[in-house]
Parts: sequence; structure tokens; C-alpha cells
Amino acid sequence: MKYDIKDLGLAKEGKLRVEWAAEEMPVLAQIRDRFSKGKPLKGIKIAACLHVTTETGNLAITLKEGGAEVTICASNPLSTQDDVASYLVKDHKISVFAIKGEDTKTYYNHINSTLDFAPNVTMDDGADLVSTLHKDRVDLLDKLIGGTEETTTGVIRLRSMAQRGVLRYPIIAVNDANTKHLFDNRYGTGQSTLDGIIRATNRLIAGTNFVVCGYGWCGKGVAMRARGLGANVIVTEIDPLKALEAVMDGLRVMSGDEAAKIGDFFCTVTGNINVIRKEHFTKMRDGAIVCNSGHFNVEIDLNGLRSISKGRRKIREYVEEYTLKNGKRLNVLGDGRLINLASAEGHPSSVMDMSFANQALCAEHLVKNRKSFENRVYEVPEKVDKTVAEMKLRSLGVKIDKLTPEQRKYLNSWEIGT
Repeated sequence: MKYDIKDLGLAKEGKLRVEWAAEEMPVLAQIRDRFSKGKPLKGIKIAACLHVTTETGNLAITLKEGGAEVTICASNPLSTQDDVASYLVKDHKISVFAIKGEDTKTYYNHINSTLDFAPNVTMDDGADLVSTLHKDRVDLLDKLIGGTEETTTGVIRLRSMAQRGVLRYPIIAVNDANTKHLFDNRYGTGQSTLDGIIRATNRLIAGTNFVVCGYGWCGKGVAMRARGLGANVIVTEIDPLKALEAVMDGLRVMSGDEAAKIGDFFCTVTGNINVIRKEHFTKMRDGAIVCNSGHFNVEIDLNGLRSISKGRRKIREYVEEYTLKNGKRLNVLGDGRLINLASAEGHPSSVMDMSFANQALCAEHLVKNRKSFENRVYEVPEKVDKTVAEMKLRSLGVKIDKLTPEQRKYLNSWEIGT
């Protein structure tokens, strides 16, 4: 068994934390119970490039219970929880290639180590695994049944590949499931991002100008939580509809140039590159705090920041202070990487329960229907999405109504009016 982790001796602590997360993941627990009996993934090799957290640990165990051979690498150099990696290796014999703080070279070595497994199914969070397969490991493409993608950034990349006709195997966009993005992206990202910022800085949020760059589902969540903590929330956007929505939600909307002059906190959640750039840095207040909760650290132009700085120092564990040539100081959190995973623990397990339930069920769907897919990006089947919602409601003890025969007939007819 191959693996590359920080310390195998951390397994005991990892076990306790994975079990703690499992208490808030009842949907995945139901799936695990069914998988352990039916083994729908028997003989299937699954390579996962995900954040190696307690929640991912529960997903990996569920997939293995379903009969799959599982190997995991990190989808972000700073998101790995080393005790979880140790627990998966030692107690569950799952190959893990992930170390918190790994450099870029190690990060891609770990991706390739995971692909050495010659998977049949991939699970990605950001599409780096898929990208590496298509660029450097094309010899493995013929073995693939399909894959899943966890996050907005990855779906954007994969849809681009499909549109250009270069995607070589089918992918299900788990991110776009209603039981994923409506909850995980909004409530998970919202809470965990503010958690990460506060852990990293110990600064008061109330009364500050908090700039949210991007008003997609993640941006809405961050704005909601910052506002709840008493911040004056400002939104920057390039989409007129999303900008208008932010206005109607009672938020201030302005250009990045305007926001740069008055912001105390800046958080990017766009999935795009160089959202905060040199022209913004030079306008910022002394002591401004800049972070990212989009997938990759490219949202903040760190190279541009370095080019206009005369010095930098690590002032707290996840805070790097840049001194600009004009004398102002700017603070970058977590090296511009996902702050909710760099300095905190990522999304709460109760929302990841639904996201990873979708991952497990979509893997099963791909295997069962392997001959019916083309090389493109697919939506999560509506039946899977609704099943996850129904299971979650049952676990919460919530009952809802059903249509009466009369109501069903009315909805399916055109003859009945007023």
C-alpha cells in the first residue's frame, strides 16, 4: 500500500474527528449502510482529488464500503487535515497522498501518484485531476467510466473543455445539484469563510467595511454572514443581474476601484483570475485585510502585490504583511488560498453531508449506466437530487405534504382555469 502523509501517528486524533463529523452526516450514513450491503462499486477504482478533511474522510469510507478501491490526493496545498489523512491510511487502508502546506511540485506529484492507481472513476474539486489526465496521463483515459466535479471553478473548466471538444470522458457536475450549491456554497462557504478570517486575524467584523468580490452562491453566503456579524457589506460584480440582486438584497454595490478605497476586509469568491490587482492594492487603506474563498489562489494577484512591495513578513500564522513602496501595509491571509480551509476546518459537516451524498450516488449512477454517457458535462440526475433532499429532511425529522390526486390532475391539465 502506497501513501505520502505527514505522520502516521496522528491516526487516533483523526479517528475521533472523523467520527465527530459523522454525527452530522446522516444522509451519507444511510448511503454507507446500503453500500455496505449491496457493494454497487465492487471492482471500481476511484481516484479523488478533494480537500482531505473529516467530511471527505467519511465519503472515502462510504465509497470503500461500497466495494470501491479508493485513493485520495489534496485539491489544495493548505486544506489537508493531517490527522484525517493518517486515520484513513492506518485504519481503513486507503491510499492518501496529501500533506498540509505541501509545495506546488509535491501537490502535482501527489496528483500523479493518485493517477498511478489507474482509476475508473474520478472525483475532482477544481478539475486539476482531470486536467492532469488530459495533459500528462492520456494513457489512462481509456480506463475511465466517468467522473464527478465538486466545485464551481472545476465545472467552468470542464464545460470549457467539453465546448472545445477535448473532454475525453463524461463528468457529472455535482456542484450544480440544488442540494449542493444552494446549501454548501451558500451556508457552508458563508460560515466557514468568516470562521477562517476570524481565526486567522482575531479582528472584530462589526462596524467594518467588508468587500465581497462576486455575488454568486458563495458570495451570497459570505455577504450574509458578514452582514450578520455587523459589517457594512459592499459587493463588486461584473454581472449586471447579480449586481442588481445584491442591490435588492440591501447591499452596497460599486466598482472594485471604489471599494478598494474604503474596504477594511476584502474576500474574493469569483472563480476568476486577478480579481484584486495592483491598481486596487495601491488604493487600499493601511492595514487592509485581503483573502480568498474561491477555489484557487489566482483570484488575488500576489505577483503584482510583490512587485509593488518593499518588504513582507509573517506576522501571524496565516497572516502575511506586505509593506508597499508607498508605506502602506496590506495583510494577505492564507497565501491567498481558501481561507476557510487554510486557517479553519472548511464547511460544517451537516452541509457536506448533502454534497458528498451527491458524490456517492453519482458515482453509483455512472457505474450503473456506464454505456449511456457521452464525453460531456452532465447535470446531477433530478432523481438523485430529490432523493438527497428527502433523506436530509427525514434525518431532521421534517415532514412535508404531497400533492393530492386532484392537485396533480390540475397541474397536468390545461383545460381547467379559474
